[in-house]
Amino acid sequence: MWKKNTDRFEYLQNLVTEFQDTDSDEAREQILANLANFAYDPSNLEHLMELQVTDLFLDMLTEENHTFVEFGMGGLCNLSMDPHCRDIILQNGGVALVTNCLSSQREETVLSAITTLLNLVTPASRSEITDPAIVQCMLRFSLANSPRLRNLAEVFLQDCCTQAQVTQMQQQMQELQQTAVGIPLPEDRSTPT
Repeated sequence: MWKKNTDRFEYLQNLVTEFQDTDSDEAREQILANLANFAYDPSNLEHLMELQVTDLFLDMLTEENHTFVEFGMGGLCNLSMDPHCRDIILQNGGVALVTNCLSSQREETVLSAITTLLNLVTPASRSEITDPAIVQCMLRFSLANSPRLRNLAEVFLQDCCTQAQVTQMQQQMQELQQTAVGIPLPEDRSTPT
């Protein structure tokens, strides 16, 4: 993959430049996938930070192209394991951007978002990451058919939330269900009386 006289930084820089210069969504998707994969290798971290790839991945989370969002989220997930990258993500409104990805129809995007939230937890960010809406979302995911989604949501609830937070949200969700059960259904006017 590496050309003999091309160093790693130059290669990554060429990828970023190509991403910015191309108009082809297909090419951009492939480049994003490559950058997300390179973000998994800690030996690339310094170069990716210098090239501001964390910001590039954050920008992808607001794209309408679901593949851009998926690869951007995957790249952020890989980078979020590093404390310095975690701080960059937190300082740039990353929790809100990542949280928005929890509603994606793509399971890989959701799994990367949950993992990223797990990696972003610090004493300062914990209250934002365990916001009641996020805890409720994780409780719903913990009931999912997908074992990967269900298990990761359980890890989030156990590692990030207090038992009191989980219990309180479970009670609120139960109350909402009971209230909804008492609402009468509209009359079916298609059948004669």
